[in-house]
Amino acid sequence: MKLRLCILIIIGLLQSVAFAESIQARFALASKVALSNPHDLKLSPDGKYLLVSDVGNNRVTILDPDSLQLVSQFGADHQSGTHDIDFDAQGRAYVADTHNNRVTIYQMNGLEASLVGELNARIRGPEGVLIHPNGQVYVAGAWSGNVVAYADGRVVGELKGLSSPHDLALAADGNIWLADAGNDRVLLLSPELEIRRELGRDSYDFNGVRYLDVREDGTLIAADKYTHNIKFIDPDGELLLVLGSGKPEIGVNKFTTPEGVEVDGNTLWLSDSGNDRVVKYILSND
Repeated sequence: MKLRLCILIIIGLLQSVAFAESIQARFALASKVALSNPHDLKLSPDGKYLLVSDVGNNRVTILDPDSLQLVSQFGADHQSGTHDIDFDAQGRAYVADTHNNRVTIYQMNGLEASLVGELNARIRGPEGVLIHPNGQVYVAGAWSGNVVAYADGRVVGELKGLSSPHDLALAADGNIWLADAGNDRVLLLSPELEIRRELGRDSYDFNGVRYLDVREDGTLIAADKYTHNIKFIDPDGELLLVLGSGKPEIGVNKFTTPEGVEVDGNTLWLSDSGNDRVVKYILSND
């Protein structure tokens, strides 16, 4: 029994090493749309559109996820400093309207967005928004240094003492990854906003880590702004892959202050924010 257990452990370690060595990201395409400091990205629930938090243009810009061509936009007449977006189970869009200190809520009808509400209690400068399967809305207040949980529009939880918290991403087990940007770390939070794990600067060379997403296998993908890199971290905490040269550049596998991340299957979209573009990659484990 002990021998069999040891063999299984060794096989697991070998598989982990093989996975770490085999993950690849192939550059596919870069957008040519006139974006201004694009931040986080989100596919629409039906997968037809890629929504871009177009900060400098104070709007949500909608692209075709395959061609990265412009489809539509909304919010430019009332948003200020648009940073993040997520969808609830009814298909409503929640947008971090950062400079207005609120999260705006839109009823979506195809490409048409109608403003139907907002969240603003206890948050300043919201930059991250996550709609959790438990029905709660989690918002990271970058200027207020906190994460606030809302249920039916009411505050039901709060984590304080953070430094410029940014994105919130759902882990496979229902926990929540948080980019605590000012502290150069990523935290794993419970739905009750208890800290369960920390990925720190010493282990991952984080410097202003911003927006996140999670692959189906649990791999965390983090846009690390001031190292100009995209970092892939497996569920056990192993750094699998780093995209980027480590300095501000533009080109294939080169970024300047990247921020946004969206992954769907083997397709990855990134906001190369300092270069005012969105780039598309194809992931593989060959």
